[in-house]
Amino acid sequence: MCGIFAYLNYQVPRTRKEIFETLIKGLQRLEYRGYDSAGIAVDGTKKATTDINGNTICLIKKMGKVKALDEELYKKDSLNLEEELFTHFGLAHTRWATHGEPSALNSHPHRSDKDNEFVVIHNGIITNYKELREYLITKGYEFESETDTEVIPKLIKYIYDNRESDSITFSTLVERVIQQLEGAFALVFKSRHFPGEAVSTRRGSPLLIGVRSEHELLTDNIPIQYNSVAHFKEGIQEKNSHNRPDCSKAINSVGDACAVEYYFASDASAIIEHTNKVLYMEDDDIALVTHGKLSIHRVNRQAGENPVRAIQTLQMELQQIMKGNFDAFMQKEIFEQPESVVNTMRGRICFDTSTVVLGGIKDHLKEIKRCKRLILIGCGTSFHAAVATRQLLEELTELPVMVELASDFLDRNTPVFRDDVCFFISQSGETADTLMALRYCKKHGALTVGITNTVGSSICRETDCGVHVNAGPEIGVASTKAYTSQFVALIMFALMMSEDRLSLQARRLDIINGLRMLPELIKKVLALNDKIKAIANELYQQRSLLVMGRGFHYATCLEGALKIKEITYMHSEGILAGELKHGPLALIDKDMPVIMIIMRDGCYSKCHNALQQVIARSGRPIVLCSQDDPEMTKNVYQTIELPHTVDCLQGILSVIPLQLLSFHLAVLRGFDVDFPRNLAKSVTVE
Repeated sequence: MCGIFAYLNYQVPRTRKEIFETLIKGLQRLEYRGYDSAGIAVDGTKKATTDINGNTICLIKKMGKVKALDEELYKKDSLNLEEELFTHFGLAHTRWATHGEPSALNSHPHRSDKDNEFVVIHNGIITNYKELREYLITKGYEFESETDTEVIPKLIKYIYDNRESDSITFSTLVERVIQQLEGAFALVFKSRHFPGEAVSTRRGSPLLIGVRSEHELLTDNIPIQYNSVAHFKEGIQEKNSHNRPDCSKAINSVGDACAVEYYFASDASAIIEHTNKVLYMEDDDIALVTHGKLSIHRVNRQAGENPVRAIQTLQMELQQIMKGNFDAFMQKEIFEQPESVVNTMRGRICFDTSTVVLGGIKDHLKEIKRCKRLILIGCGTSFHAAVATRQLLEELTELPVMVELASDFLDRNTPVFRDDVCFFISQSGETADTLMALRYCKKHGALTVGITNTVGSSICRETDCGVHVNAGPEIGVASTKAYTSQFVALIMFALMMSEDRLSLQARRLDIINGLRMLPELIKKVLALNDKIKAIANELYQQRSLLVMGRGFHYATCLEGALKIKEITYMHSEGILAGELKHGPLALIDKDMPVIMIIMRDGCYSKCHNALQQVIARSGRPIVLCSQDDPEMTKNVYQTIELPHTVDCLQGILSVIPLQLLSFHLAVLRGFDVDFPRNLAKSVTVE
């Protein structure tokens, strides 16, 4: 979704050109999230006037790519690019249209008035914006965009214009604004009235703050300052004024210069090249930077909440999010899968003793084993990872397993009980529907388990326990390596659950041996890239493509079809081969491209029957089959022969050719592989 990046340099001299470069580079790191326009807000040239200390804010917004915005910046003759600014706060944003068409006017930052007294960047959706807009119009405020976001700067100006005291703080204004907002948001504010100050807040959308200083920070834990009338600590009633930030509870650089830089971003990929010290904001936190000090504020304290926010050290490396020698992030991530599945298993499987330990859930294992039902919840690719592993989970846990699309799960108000264990699968850990389903299940008393690829994400923090899949940063919008790592993580959970089942030990050993061999087998599949590219050359002008399979490979069909839809814009459908006679067979003729997945497993003969039905209707199927299956090559149009592994892991090997096929189809059709139209990497709104 929308990308937020902001940069504050305090007592760190930077030219306006250097500030532009930092802001643009931050947006480029967030391009993978999907967007249609971009904009920045920086300090303009000071006016020789007493009006608001002569401070001005310059907004530059452009429809299209960040590159177009970058070019636009240098056309502003009124801005001295070489002017050195010792303290400055700049905002930058990429917008993905939800309210109002893509345009420069609708893009962020949005402003309070024509003098740009307050400006804001926003990720999320304000659900009560119509009521707020109507109210503000009656108070004389004029709107210039079609967006939901514009009510926010107008609202903060309304509150400022009606302030009870000139000593009101920036953070107090923001606190009063968010109390009027409904929906999901991550917000960063800048104001002419508060030069050099930054305020950010979030509810339901991710936001983190990076801290960089040449000097050691005074603390890695920031106590929260509460603005309630009173809150209790060890039975003693205390007051805590929000309007007078306690500087002892704020980050301050050690040293005479007190030089420090802050980076605000939607995710860590925009920050990591500057610093690995980050603070993850929680819902309804308000972060204030004033005089170079960072403090965290909340309206009131809830029972059981952590009273401090910790500065964490990121392990991510910048080279992990760069393309390297590949043409696209998606291509790079497909070819990283031999390493990413190893990283998912590292430290968790001991192949010598055939034991599996998932440290994130081992303390809850007894409770999980006592449950009556497993519910796996996700969206898109994460849902497919659940479908792919459902059969093995049922087999090794001997529990009923429900697999649910998060949006549908919520729409049905699905019954959830205290003896259920609910898994929430999300690459980003911020998927809005999955996060809402998590809160729904927690409310009903179920044990919650997160399966994510992002440390510090909302799902990580809000679940009772979980597994980090360790796939590494995934930049391409179409998920590839995160899918196979989620797949492996759920397989490991099933192995851990069945460790004490004597009757299942032979099966477990087969699977563990299969996992040991998996990285090498993935490399063999990737070696088929040229053959898959040749097949793509034959298919790229087609309008539709069907993918068929059953058993362990039904999920592969769904995931492969999704990849083709996402980045090639071809119609593609994943079909359960057992349903062929119930409608889909009517689509088959000599002109309809069909891919079938037929592996030597329990469904082999049934899939073979489906193949014969396709051939009988003049179909020309391309078959993904096992290398040890010469019979399969006789009657079919083309085959992609894959190495054989244990049945429940074969789906990892069979999905990779479909990932490669979708990539090559998109390239041949001339589309941007990493940033498909209308889509975003992290879906942080419902």
